[in-house]
Amino acid sequence: MNSDEGSKIGILGGTFNPIHIGHLILAQGALESFDLSRVLFIPCAQPPHKDASSLADASHRLAMVEAAVEGDPRFEVSDIEIRRGGISYAIDTARQLRRLHPLSKLYFIIGSDTLRELHLWKDVYALLPLCTFITFGRPGPGAGRLRPEDLHLDPPWPERLLRNHITARLVEVSSSDIRHRAAEGMSIRYLAPEVVEMYIAEHRLYVR
Repeated sequence: MNSDEGSKIGILGGTFNPIHIGHLILAQGALESFDLSRVLFIPCAQPPHKDASSLADASHRLAMVEAAVEGDPRFEVSDIEIRRGGISYAIDTARQLRRLHPLSKLYFIIGSDTLRELHLWKDVYALLPLCTFITFGRPGPGAGRLRPEDLHLDPPWPERLLRNHITARLVEVSSSDIRHRAAEGMSIRYLAPEVVEMYIAEHRLYVR
């Protein structure tokens, strides 16, 4: 039997600018809640919906993700978006992963804030059948109160997407806050893995 057959692969994409403990907790929650075989961390080349002015070089972001997940066999890193270059669209990545893993089930991991914006993604109606989206509710007012009409997608997709919307143990850590603290010379201990903290200091990332 193909070693890939029947596997359930989680996809966690993002800028990872830098990766932090919130990303790792999200990946672990997805892996445990949906019995995934592994989670692929995929740093983007250029984000389609974010300001890239503060984006660290792709080589640095990739190296930080690799360092953060090293030693955990459940987590892997893929550079397919960085190698592809240009703006990193989920549809292109999903199609590429489907070709690479034709016998696997793909699970796209997102947060509730991203679910609200899914209708704005490129070729979203081509993307939705390629993978199962799993959404984790973030802390704060209104968490878990999404309605089908909030998603602005045609039936049956809102109902299907909300079936895989769960609340999990998440932490309020953001990459932007870490960049701000690094720029101000403040500690980022406990916000990012120690190896990432050391990498940022060694390469003087996010210093003004």
